[in-house]
Amino acid sequence: METIRPSSDLRNHYNEISRQCHEERNPVIITVNGRGDTAIMGLQDYYQMKSELELLRTLAEAEDDAMNGRVAPMQNTFDDIRKSLLERKSNEV
Repeated sequence: METIRPSSDLRNHYNEISRQCHEERNPVIITVNGRGDTAIMGLQDYYQMKSELELLRTLAEAEDDAMNGRVAPMQNTFDDIRKSLLERKSNEV
């Protein structure tokens, strides 16, 4: 569950907010004039959230491809990957 703190706490209690984000792994919502303005989270949680979002986008695109008939036999994909790897290898030599 996130914590709500005024923007002045960023200046006056940054270390406490940072510790809270890292130890409790919950975001802190910063308010300005009583309204939500910014969310703060630990960097590890940010990177994890970003990775999960990318995965969800990829899955949504794949689902859309399948629903719209943009599919090919799996063997074709493996063949394309193999061909690409072999071309890379021959270019390195």
